[in-house]
Amino acid sequence: MKLGLQLGYWGAQPPHNHAELVDAAETFGFDTVFTAEAWGSDAYVPLAWWGSRTERLRLGTSVIQMSARTPTACAMAALTLDHLSGGRHIVGLGVSGPQVVEGWYGQSFAKPLARTREYIDIMRQVWARQAPVTSDGPHYPLPYAGEKATGLGKPLKPIVHPLRADLPVFLGAEGPKNIALAAEIADGWLPLFYTPRMADTYNSWLDEGFARPGARHTRETFEICATAQIVLTDDPAAAYAAIKPFLALYMGGMGSEDTNFHAEVYRRMGYAEVVDEVTALFRAGRKDEAAQIIPDAVVDDSAIVGDEAHVREQIKVWEEAGVTTMLVTPGSVQEIQQLAKLVE
Repeated sequence: MKLGLQLGYWGAQPPHNHAELVDAAETFGFDTVFTAEAWGSDAYVPLAWWGSRTERLRLGTSVIQMSARTPTACAMAALTLDHLSGGRHIVGLGVSGPQVVEGWYGQSFAKPLARTREYIDIMRQVWARQAPVTSDGPHYPLPYAGEKATGLGKPLKPIVHPLRADLPVFLGAEGPKNIALAAEIADGWLPLFYTPRMADTYNSWLDEGFARPGARHTRETFEICATAQIVLTDDPAAAYAAIKPFLALYMGGMGSEDTNFHAEVYRRMGYAEVVDEVTALFRAGRKDEAAQIIPDAVVDDSAIVGDEAHVREQIKVWEEAGVTTMLVTPGSVQEIQQLAKLVE
């Protein structure tokens, strides 16, 4: 089992301790550091900034929102960082949701699976640099041929020769179709709320993708980098209480009341009644109550909370389920050192 440091995205202010966390992850043998974005800080600037302090860690985005950049712009950023890091970059992509895509980026959310396929194809054309980049669309036509086109658009190849002709692409995917797509066209899967209890279900969705013509990987070569709340503690009740507001936000406050992809994950996990109650309370402004009604078992399903023996045991369970990297969010150098010892 490998460990990845998930720095996430910023809150109201830049975090104060990310430099020391990245240094510790490099020192104590973590495999990867990941950054994210929502509608505040972007993912690439912090990743390059903190990545410049490292020599060994892989540098990933988990995730960048496709609608934030055209596919060629994303490919440019990726090939640039890959050069600067000596070939250590992982491009983690996600479609986000209609509230962000249409409300923040001013673009259509329609046909997310088809857009993802087209987006990745264009990026791989850029990195391969075998011919000028073109796309028949319909989502990202190159050259542009819309009503306002000048007709002067010209297919181009990147000026810079990419360090690697085929950078790894991971997909942040939550639904069955998107997970199957990840197995077909990507190099890894970035699940946010993963439970080893449903490994057989996940594997059936992944196997659908692996079986498609032209699939890039088999199960043996495909990476699953799962976000994992790991809390080493002799006081599980306090840890559950600290995690529940985060779950309430994602379960009841993200997206809209009837379109929340994170909530659907928990519905598929068998917690539809909990999701409905949390959503109703959260949308009514009763956020504390929404968190308090989440049962400990719901937290336990996608987190590991307990003493060292319990955490070691559960890490093995996740590994046996197929997870290759656990993305963790330690808050201190001491926590990073403790986690590193658990996977030695």
